[in-house]
Amino acid sequence: MPEETIPGLAAKFRSRRTVVAGLGTTVAGAILAACGGEAAPAAAPTKAPAAAAPTTAPAAATKAPEPTKAPAPAPTTAPAATAAPTSPPAPARQAKGGLRKSTSGYKGTLNLWVLGYTAGNAFANPFDNAVAQFQVDNPEIKVEVVGYPPNDEGFTKLTTALQSGQGVDLLRLPSDRLPGYVKDDLVEAIDTYLTDADKADILPNVLDVTRIKDKKASAWPLWVVPMGIYVNKAVFAEAKVELPPKTWTWDQFVETAKKVTFKNAKGEQVYGWSGFIDPGVVNTWALWMNEDPSVRPLTADGKFGFEGAKAVAGLTRFADLALKHKVTPPDFGSQKDADIKGGFQNGQLAMIVDATGPAAQFKGAKVDFEIYPHPTMNGNKLTVGAVGLIAVAKTKDEAKRKAAMDLGRYLTSSEVQDDVPVGSNVPTGFYLAPGARKSVKIADPLDKFLPVLPDMWSTPLVADWAKFTRLFHAEYQNVVFGKAKPEEAMKKIAAEAVGYLKS
Repeated sequence: MPEETIPGLAAKFRSRRTVVAGLGTTVAGAILAACGGEAAPAAAPTKAPAAAAPTTAPAAATKAPEPTKAPAPAPTTAPAATAAPTSPPAPARQAKGGLRKSTSGYKGTLNLWVLGYTAGNAFANPFDNAVAQFQVDNPEIKVEVVGYPPNDEGFTKLTTALQSGQGVDLLRLPSDRLPGYVKDDLVEAIDTYLTDADKADILPNVLDVTRIKDKKASAWPLWVVPMGIYVNKAVFAEAKVELPPKTWTWDQFVETAKKVTFKNAKGEQVYGWSGFIDPGVVNTWALWMNEDPSVRPLTADGKFGFEGAKAVAGLTRFADLALKHKVTPPDFGSQKDADIKGGFQNGQLAMIVDATGPAAQFKGAKVDFEIYPHPTMNGNKLTVGAVGLIAVAKTKDEAKRKAAMDLGRYLTSSEVQDDVPVGSNVPTGFYLAPGARKSVKIADPLDKFLPVLPDMWSTPLVADWAKFTRLFHAEYQNVVFGKAKPEEAMKKIAAEAVGYLKS
């Protein structure tokens, strides 16, 4: 975040803090990519669906979403690390002090589990560099980084390690995963470790996302991951279409998408817009949820909210993008995430919806793009998103706990940004999304997302969110494929979702 606070963010950032028994946690796949999953390789979009649309719930995605499954019974020992420990980068480092220096007095090893980390990859480099600096300032502390993949297997391994009480001291995770770990008493509250400087620096409503139980903050906020509309300016130029105003309405968005659905100079079909739809992925939700502020999966009192005429109307106009306006590819609804990103990069998609994750990829590929807010409907502004967090695992060792808290504070600070600048080894610097602190400076292209942050709605922080998203997306896909009417789909979803909430 720049030195100055984003105007209105503290007042407008939307979050859900109630833990509802029986609802699992997952986060958008695109959110995941920004929060720590490996970037998908670019690929051209598929030309036609490989198979008919599903009529039953598809299997959970294994790449982008972060669904929660009930873990197997915890073993007495932690699983083996899935990635090699960090190795210090080539440049020599000197102790700098400040937040880098732990005052814990702890001597030993801290195990830091990082989502999406694989030793040597582009995402690992920022953490490797940060850890290297922390160890220079704290030679008595050894930090080992363990990577875990963004899928069911990865989260089961993490949960098993947490339950065993061995092998994990800090964990990088998305905000929707936190409620389950708080409910099971697997992570430490950070309230007593927050300094006055922390409280003044961390955006208050971002910190509120972590207040799951007894209003205690349960993790260090790392970054904020909103969705935006990526606009390929070169495609607009070829279609001879002027860029729309960033205050655009839904009608303006639809008309724009129609204009940039055309045959390019190569005779290739270009489509106006696309987005990834898969179980657990919420990146397209805002485009129909902004029908009305009441259209939310859960109401303020924890009841099912995706029913009624307003929810049906929102989903109908969204499905119309494919069924009526014909501005999406023929396989919209079954496209892979890599297809969509590749199609945008290759100029076959004029607009897509995604989080901060691919921004650096597109910039590196020299794509001339802009980030737009979601179009408004009835004056309602909305995007969806999540918060990336660093939590501290439960431990009886007070000195070790303090050391882990010190490392968590450092890894979410502006000082870590100074230690991991933008460069060839770390092309994005440390932050892969806008930081959760006012003192964090946001560089291009992540700064393009700053205007959409004030209108971000965070996915509900409940204990079993995955069940709901899997149920919803089966019908969601059927609707966009024209195999189910929105009203029919919503009734079917409601009948089962209400049961989840009561259980």
